Amino acid sequence: MKNNDWKDRLGVMYSTNPDFNYNTGEEEEEETLDKEKQQLRVSLDKRNRGGKKVTLITGFRGTTEDLETLGKFLKGKCGVGGSVKEGEIIIQGDFRQKITELLQKEGYTKTKTI
Repeated sequence: MKNNDWKDRLGVMYSTNPDFNYNTGEEEEEETLDKEKQQLRVSLDKRNRGGKKVTLITGFRGTTEDLETLGKFLKGKCGVGGSVKEGEIIIQGDFRQKITELLQKEGYTKTKTI
């Protein structure tokens, strides 16, 4: 099927300025930092989860795709479920020590357990 980008711009006023560039409002994702420069925080969270414990990994700087890849790797190594939401990796259960060790073996040297 043909991509009709005009459908994305319905309801938008147009400028008569010849130098006008249409902005879709989408932000560009920042490039993923090297593993050595990532400052990841591993913590335990119980709030708003019905009393269940989850391990949170925060502080990742990079693309959503790379974050999801890291989340999938950690979930697989821990053998549990989880998700990636709003720049955080959520692993079900208390796996702080194991995740910190895994991340350091993978090259994330600035990882801290809170």
